[in-house]
Amino acid sequence: MKATSIVEFVRDKYKTNEFIPLHVPTFDGNEKAYVMETIESTFVSSVGKFVDDFERKVEAYTGASKAVATVNGTAALHAALYMADVQRGDLVITQALTFVATCNALYHMGAEPIFVDVSPVSLGLCPKAVDAFLEDNAEVTDTGCIHKKTGRRIKAVVPMHTFGHPVELDELVVVCLKWNITLVEDAAESLGSFYKGKHTGTVGELGAVSFNGNKIITTGGGGMILCKTQKLGTRTKHITTTAKVAHPYEFLHDEPGFNYRMPNLNAALGCAQMEVIEQYLKQKRLLAESYKDFFRGTDFKFVTEPEYAQSNYWLNAVICPDKKSREEVLKCTNDSGVMTRPIWQLMHRLPMFKEAIRGELVVSEYLEKSLVNLPSSPIRN
Repeated sequence: MKATSIVEFVRDKYKTNEFIPLHVPTFDGNEKAYVMETIESTFVSSVGKFVDDFERKVEAYTGASKAVATVNGTAALHAALYMADVQRGDLVITQALTFVATCNALYHMGAEPIFVDVSPVSLGLCPKAVDAFLEDNAEVTDTGCIHKKTGRRIKAVVPMHTFGHPVELDELVVVCLKWNITLVEDAAESLGSFYKGKHTGTVGELGAVSFNGNKIITTGGGGMILCKTQKLGTRTKHITTTAKVAHPYEFLHDEPGFNYRMPNLNAALGCAQMEVIEQYLKQKRLLAESYKDFFRGTDFKFVTEPEYAQSNYWLNAVICPDKKSREEVLKCTNDSGVMTRPIWQLMHRLPMFKEAIRGELVVSEYLEKSLVNLPSSPIRN
């Protein structure tokens, strides 16, 4: 297949000769009305009805016991790790094939990543690879799961649902129970994705969602922590709102906290976006089916949702036959005004994580050399 045919196909789908970005927000509903209502109320910061409304809408949609809005997805993951009792000096198992925000949140906790390979099925953290790494390198003691060589605690496992495709969560739950490790889901990319009928971010103790401008829905900037229990959610809300104790006028704070509150202005946008999320998901699935049909019978492999899952197809992706063909696709499409992107550089290649403990990363390295993301914005009917 020639790279030029990909350009032609994408332009035909989006019906334009103008520049086609990778993923842009769509505003077809009440966004302007709700934002103007917020401005007119003057409650544009962290107090206002839309923050509470947005949290309730996300709870209803995902089935989370409690949803806590935050200023961005990294803040959501940072606070989730804090609530999972990840402490300075701890180790956390995650994937090298992820966006840097996953590891940045660990860094700001004073924790360090252990990089384990991803599954070719989900492109996310592989349960078998995690268990194999732990069998070779860890032991369970009275103080938790301990990395034998360093003596440090392995406190959490953080899978990231790559491009919205859910990881094998049941298997990861079994591994975490076996090794006494807490499961925290990085669901930044997977709002609208379901694992065996359960929304991503709700299977682990906590999950973190992003509403950045390039996500399935957006609040401009913003995130959400999904909590497994009401009790956990109540304390998470308290921690992320400066741990302030309610009082008519006194400033009382009963423990160190984060100022991670989502502004009401952003939440207003989110409430409007939640009203049309099903429409966006339908449009994105139709686009994914078109890509799947286009690449069928070629030496390019379109990435489809795992059989056990329903994906939001946040970013469509194709696996090229080799690195050379990947480079040809990237150059041709971008030179032609059709934005495509390679997958992220693996985290252990970045200078701040180059010394991190890691297992074999065969699948991750293969995907790094061969995968290309394709334009994925919802197409208006």
